[in-house]
Amino acid sequence: MPDLTALGPDFVWGSATSAYQIEGAIDVDGRLPSIWDTFCDQPGAIDNGDSGEVACDSYHRWPEDIALLKQLGVDAYRFSVAWPRVIPAGSGAVNAAGLDYYDRLVDGLLAEGIKPFLTLYHWDLPQALQNLGGWASRDTAYRFAEYATVVGERLGDRVHDWVTLNEPLCSAWIGHWEGRMAPGITDPATAVRASYHLLLAHGLGVQALRAAVPDASVGLVVNLSPVEPASESAEDVRAAQLADGHINRWWLDPVNGRGFPADMVGQYGVELPERPGDADIIAAPTDFVGLNYYFRQIVKADETVPVLGFSQVDGPNSERTMLDWEVHPAGLEELLLRLTKEYGAEKIYVTENGSAWVDAPDETFFVTDEPRARYLEQHIAACARAVEQGAPLAGYFAWSLLDNFEWAYGYAPRFGLAYVDYPTGTRVMKTSGLRYASLIEAHRA
Repeated sequence: MPDLTALGPDFVWGSATSAYQIEGAIDVDGRLPSIWDTFCDQPGAIDNGDSGEVACDSYHRWPEDIALLKQLGVDAYRFSVAWPRVIPAGSGAVNAAGLDYYDRLVDGLLAEGIKPFLTLYHWDLPQALQNLGGWASRDTAYRFAEYATVVGERLGDRVHDWVTLNEPLCSAWIGHWEGRMAPGITDPATAVRASYHLLLAHGLGVQALRAAVPDASVGLVVNLSPVEPASESAEDVRAAQLADGHINRWWLDPVNGRGFPADMVGQYGVELPERPGDADIIAAPTDFVGLNYYFRQIVKADETVPVLGFSQVDGPNSERTMLDWEVHPAGLEELLLRLTKEYGAEKIYVTENGSAWVDAPDETFFVTDEPRARYLEQHIAACARAVEQGAPLAGYFAWSLLDNFEWAYGYAPRFGLAYVDYPTGTRVMKTSGLRYASLIEAHRA
């Protein structure tokens, strides 16, 4: 078991989920379609033709999820609110039944002594807003601020910790450039505009939450990867610089008051939809940065890749998850130290970190998943090493509490600490969940 004393007595232990991946009930109690409902209806978009229609049915089975959190012994639960459940048309009329669901969830968490960490946007944009241009339209950023106000005013008396957006990289680059996620657009110019408006929405959301919840702790969650060149050639070193700009600096620089990286603006060749005052809004002061980490990226120069000019190659580490993601715990340590030293982060949470493996449940649905348990230990140990070197890490949220709908991969990849039997909804803690609980208990002791 790793030495976790460096993490300190106030370290927050948690687990994380997102609305579309676990809730189901996509047409219940006034909820209208999101871009993910529409994307799932496109033939071939999702492996095995899966969708979030039922998922883990957490909309109805949330008390069971809280019981799992209690079994883990976590301090906090990071979940997301579904915008199309709260404001189904994206703007205008508020759906009371949707807010009532999150009222029940928050109250249930607090009754068990579990702190809610609420994410406002985890990719499920109301389809009605997509029909009006989605994130490529500046208006969507203003609609997001209105939504933030509605949720803040309803839950802010009980929720202290807020995330505006989860992983804007995925929304912009994978959803609008590569087309592998909703809304399934493949146009770099549209993706760049979407990226800008997502960060504008973050800044406007920070302002809205500050007004609605004066004592709120607010942050942005970014998914980052350490980037290394495949060789020492000038071409590969240049490729790594571009990859770092595309994956990391494009998101970190603007919110830290540095503006959008000039080298990437030139590389994209797209005029940003800037207006006076936007830079200050995007760089609105926050209370923490949320880091999601899964793998590093080793890249080579590749002229066949339009606009970007680089592609990824496999790392030397032979251990890879079922999604073929390299297991590289040192990358988490590296990123925590980079946020600290290069960007001056004063408070960081690891808001997601986890791994998918081929789980083999027994007849009671129990899963012995030693690779996932080992992955957790290795990455939490990396967190402790980073803290020893000065990283202001305040907490760690394991991804994920439950097996769930894993976006375009469907239900085959399982990230959960608890196994979900999808036909029945039965939840059973895995070896990894039990190991995580023992790590938490040992740290407290």
